[in-house]
Amino acid sequence: MVYDGILAETVRFDGHGGDEIPGYLARPLGDGPSGGVVVIHHMPGYDWSTKEIARRFATEGYAALCPNLHHREAPDAEPGAAAAAVREAGGVPDDRCVGDVAGAARVLRARPTSNGRVGVIGYCSGGRQALLVACQLPFDAAVDCYGGRVIAAPEDLSDRQPVAPIDLTAGLTCPLLGLFGGKDRNPSPEHVATLAEALRSHGKAFEFHSYPDAGHAFFSVDRPSYSVEAAADGWARILDWFGRHLAA
Repeated sequence: MVYDGILAETVRFDGHGGDEIPGYLARPLGDGPSGGVVVIHHMPGYDWSTKEIARRFATEGYAALCPNLHHREAPDAEPGAAAAAVREAGGVPDDRCVGDVAGAARVLRARPTSNGRVGVIGYCSGGRQALLVACQLPFDAAVDCYGGRVIAAPEDLSDRQPVAPIDLTAGLTCPLLGLFGGKDRNPSPEHVATLAEALRSHGKAFEFHSYPDAGHAFFSVDRPSYSVEAAADGWARILDWFGRHLAA
C-alpha cells in the first residue's frame, strides 16, 4: 500500500525586494524526489479554492506553493477585500509578481526532496501572470488557464503593468500548456489564436486546447461558470503535462 498523506501549511519566504510574504505550501509526505509547482491565484485572491488546488497537486506527488500576491496592499484582510484593494491600486505590479514567484520557486527547489524541476500554473489574472513569469524566469513547464489581458492595447498598459505578456514570448524557455473556454471573452478565441501565432513565430513548444461550450473560470467549482466536462479534461491535461516535464 502506498502512503499518500500530505502536509499543508502557511509559510513565509522572501519575495520581491527581499520582502517577507506568506504562501500556502502543500506537499506529499514521502521521501521523494518530487517536482514542484508554483500556483498563482486568481484575482478573487489568495482564497480557499486556490489552496485546494495546491492540495490537489500535493496528492498527485508535487510540492505546491501559492504565494499571496496581494499581501502588501492588505496584509490582514480576507481575500475578497485584499483583491479589491489591489484592483483599486491598479493591479499587482508585474515586476513584483516576478520577484515573488521567483522566491516561491527558490523555496520549492531548495526542499530536500526536490528533484530540481519546478513548473508554474495560474488561473484568470494568474494565467496572465504565469505566462509573464515563464517568459522571464527559468521554469521547466508552465500552464496558462484562461489568462486574460495577455494582449493589451497601449491605453491598457500602466506603470504597474507596462508590457503586454505577448510581447515577451520570445523569452519563453519552457513548454507552455494553454487551456481556454470557447465562450470566453477575456481571453477571446481571437486573442488565443494571436497568442498561438506569436509562440509559433518564435519557435516555442506549446499546446493549446479550447473547450467550445465553456466560458471563463470553468475550473471554479463555486461559480456558475464551472464546467464539469472541461474541468475534468483540463485537470487530466495538466497532470499529463507536468508528468511529462516535472517528473523525477
